[in-house]
Amino acid sequence: MHPGTAVVVGGGIGGLAAALGLLRVGWRVTVVERAPVLDDAGAGISLAANGLRALDALGAGPQIRAAAHRQLTGATRTPSGRLLARMDGEALERALGSPIVGIPRATLHRQLRAPLPEGTLRIAEVLSVDAASGRVTTTEGTLDAELVVAADGIGSRVRTALLPDAPGPSHSGSTVLRAITRDAVPAAGDFELTWGRGEEFGHIRFADGRAEWHAVLNSPAGVRFPDPLAELHRRFSGWHPPIPQLLAATDPAAVLHHDVAELATPLPTFTGGRVALLGDAAHAMTPHLGQGACQALEDAATLAAVVAAAPDCRTALACYDAARRPRSQAVALAARRAGRMGQQLAHPLGVALRNTAMRLTPSGVAVRAILRHADWTPPTLHTAAS
Repeated sequence: MHPGTAVVVGGGIGGLAAALGLLRVGWRVTVVERAPVLDDAGAGISLAANGLRALDALGAGPQIRAAAHRQLTGATRTPSGRLLARMDGEALERALGSPIVGIPRATLHRQLRAPLPEGTLRIAEVLSVDAASGRVTTTEGTLDAELVVAADGIGSRVRTALLPDAPGPSHSGSTVLRAITRDAVPAAGDFELTWGRGEEFGHIRFADGRAEWHAVLNSPAGVRFPDPLAELHRRFSGWHPPIPQLLAATDPAAVLHHDVAELATPLPTFTGGRVALLGDAAHAMTPHLGQGACQALEDAATLAAVVAAAPDCRTALACYDAARRPRSQAVALAARRAGRMGQQLAHPLGVALRNTAMRLTPSGVAVRAILRHADWTPPTLHTAAS
């Protein structure tokens, strides 16, 4: 397809990655983002091999790897600290040729924005998208595009307009509180999860020694605490180190609280007219496999590759849908099931059976389970210079 003009709606991880991919294959790109500061920038993220491979294809891999922290040691435990499973990051790296890494979202956003040509990112609100013509109307004017990438998140207005009969996001049954510690926490390992009864506490370590922690709780939507950090101190005070230390190293104002929503009903298509849905707009999933951002990065690398290879937009979007919808929806289903058998499990007998099964599972089986989702190779991306 001859390089043309694209508009990306949404300047989060998926939208920025899509812009990099399209620029890499010679397209002119405008990214429209309504928020001057993204509301999850104070959190962190783990990127598995598939996400890093996608970033490599997009040309952003080396700088992000340099800013991230390799997760070589990891474990899943009970609240008392009893080991349920150990993650061998070096074995995974040998199997995949790429590590799992942890990085602050703000750092990742900066690294994805840095290569964008001046003027690519515009702060404005998208009012409407005409899928047939590619016309995007914003609060700052009108843009005409041969391709529109809807990367506007789980509450995507573009998706709602494109697929008005498709069910929207639904509450997963969980809520998540998370923050980045104020200071380095020496006792914290690279990666750890602790499962209680309907509760999970986990953390990832960053290159500067600080850590991002998260607490996922079974909860109806909309429940909020007057003092979130005090509530977490109350709930997790008896849990094993370094959980109390992580909470103690956190500023109360740094705690983010979001209900976990998902697209529980798979979309019938990721495309329509000149529009491609990408990331959470297409397949928002629960965080229980840590694959949400990785799947968005896969979307971005795949979209750039098919747009460069296909003879026209219609063919490119058909190829994109065929490549991305089955895989991303399968990963979303696996994440939902992992949550039900892991963090969301609350019945004492079920928790005991889960814990016993995990302790008896050979490490090789656990490694293969991770490989099933992380072992992905991006399609060849023919850059404008090649």
